[in-house]
Amino acid sequence: MIWWVRATLPILLSLRKPMNNLEFEPPEELTVSLWRSLVLNIIDRIAPERLPPLQVTSKPVHVGLMVGDLMEMPWYRTVFTNIADVVSPEMLPPLELTSSPVDVGELLGDEIAHPWWDSLLGNLRDRLSPERVAPLELTSPPFAPWEADTWLQILDWSSLLDTPKVYLPDTPRAEATYSAAEPPPEVAPAVPAFSQEVLAAQMQFKRDISRSRFRQKIWISLVAAQVAFLVFAIVKLS
Repeated sequence: MIWWVRATLPILLSLRKPMNNLEFEPPEELTVSLWRSLVLNIIDRIAPERLPPLQVTSKPVHVGLMVGDLMEMPWYRTVFTNIADVVSPEMLPPLELTSSPVDVGELLGDEIAHPWWDSLLGNLRDRLSPERVAPLELTSPPFAPWEADTWLQILDWSSLLDTPKVYLPDTPRAEATYSAAEPPPEVAPAVPAFSQEVLAAQMQFKRDISRSRFRQKIWISLVAAQVAFLVFAIVKLS
């Protein structure tokens, strides 16, 4: 610390000089040899400089036990301190609120601490008697696709875009001439060629649908098991 003060003191003194005499040279302490710097550090360690006492201009605030002192405490002392806090906690003065509290409902920690049947009953209550909420004010007209309330379907981009549809003409086919003696050969219908990316996307889409149906069956079976267990527990306890 003393070395840092001595190193930065010439810089601070140079800043007090007029702006036309700026010195950009490094301080002389940076050019001191290693042995001289080592000797000066040993002297400062053995016989430090006597500085006047620090004059505090503000009233100190009691912050309790410092973190460093708390980490240096032995483990048995912290154990007894925790037991004392549980048996006889410190009586603190009531909290003085300077603003009016806002009701934010149930906290997330309290909601997670509820048992699973409480959440199940809450979901059933919301399903049978949902809360009346004020109508939503929409700033844009909603889009209602065909049978969106009964079926989940993937719509084409052409049905979602509000632009005029452009139909491109078909590719012209090469006209073939046949003689009267030879019957025209049978032309096999053209098989549309799909790229590997389209086939891979189709297989991935089918795989995702099958997995989602499997997960849906698992969740339905778990909910049915929970409802059966809840009904059995209610009947048994009653």
